[in-house]
Amino acid sequence: MKQGHLGGSGSGAGSRVLYAACAFLLATSAAAQITVDKEGNIKGSGISAPVDRRYAQIEPTHVNLTRSVLDAKTRLELERLLQSEQGFAMRPFPKGHKGLTLEANGKLEPAGEPYLNMVTSQGMSAKPGDRVVLTDIKFDKNKIIFMLNGGPDAKHRFLRHIQLGTGAQMNPVVQDDGQEPQGARLILAFKDQIPQLTASDVKALLAPLISFDVKTPIQAFTDTLPPKLKDAILNHQVMVGMSTEMVLFALGPPQSKQREMEGQMPFEEWIYGAPPKPVQFVRINGNRVIRLEIAKVGVAPEIFTKDEVEGLMRTDGSPLAPPPERTRTVALGDKAPYNPDTQAAPAPPSLRKNGETLPQDDPTNRQAPGAMKPVQFPTQKPDDHPDASKLPRTPAPADTQAPEPDDDADSGKPAANAPSAKPN
Repeated sequence: MKQGHLGGSGSGAGSRVLYAACAFLLATSAAAQITVDKEGNIKGSGISAPVDRRYAQIEPTHVNLTRSVLDAKTRLELERLLQSEQGFAMRPFPKGHKGLTLEANGKLEPAGEPYLNMVTSQGMSAKPGDRVVLTDIKFDKNKIIFMLNGGPDAKHRFLRHIQLGTGAQMNPVVQDDGQEPQGARLILAFKDQIPQLTASDVKALLAPLISFDVKTPIQAFTDTLPPKLKDAILNHQVMVGMSTEMVLFALGPPQSKQREMEGQMPFEEWIYGAPPKPVQFVRINGNRVIRLEIAKVGVAPEIFTKDEVEGLMRTDGSPLAPPPERTRTVALGDKAPYNPDTQAAPAPPSLRKNGETLPQDDPTNRQAPGAMKPVQFPTQKPDDHPDASKLPRTPAPADTQAPEPDDDADSGKPAANAPSAKPN
């Protein structure tokens, strides 16, 4: 078995195109017709917009084909070399029995609207950048049929409906695990007959859909993207409009995640880095980056909100021109810094509009509603409890009353009734 590398997941292009098509459909009337041509452009009543470039028509290959017919020996050689060969998907591969048909040195069928409908209705077997395996190869008169990742059909389709047994004891001939097949079908068609081919020729003919080069997962994924977006991921940069798969390939898993709400919109905040290094806050809604904030120590944070990926993923390849000022700087602290020597202090926060005045702003009109009036302090009331030393005392009972002090005690003379000590 030949070895390869596991590819990364794609960018969720099918769901985004589906949402865009639904938005166009809701915006038009019921009688309006919307079509997607084979070049990938949406057309209708006043509508002309390109869709995801991965659903557009491919560029034909230029492989020299011989006029001789494929013989049995070459056929066995192709089966031996291509069986279980691994590659990376360059386009979305839909599920379903029909699959995609690629004409040798020609175009792809279906393309445009039928291609999009097949992916949305049948489901996606492999996204661009995913690893695919040629699990089975079949030769027909003028075409070669490839089964990818097991193929779209379940094995023993007819035998699984047959049961053997006696009486109530019935056992199926083939045990069904209940799982639907997740593979895809790819047909390489020729005009009249299959010519003499080598394994390299077959891989070159399939290059628009499958890349058989030895790559790392990030190389396989970025090769399906436009050059500007590819360079951003390889340079570990995040752009507004990227999918979560692109962010993971660019920066890896985040250090932490936070789920919050902004109004009625839920979002996730992916946080990369920790001070004193720059910290990136990547805000994600659904499967797309909607906001990027880069905070550095001692520098005002940079905030990016303009989608720069949408134009890059169009079929016409026209980049989305960013505005002259693509960044918005937020001042550190609650108030913007000012020079007290040359500038006045900024006004405090207010709910008033610019230039709005109220009646209470007139200092001479004290009777206006809401006007500021002189502050009047309440009159000080007397204390409810006077000084405790001046309160009247209650006389103690006679039997417990202490003797009054004698004036002679203070003078140092013995009292008159005090017993005297006599010598023996």
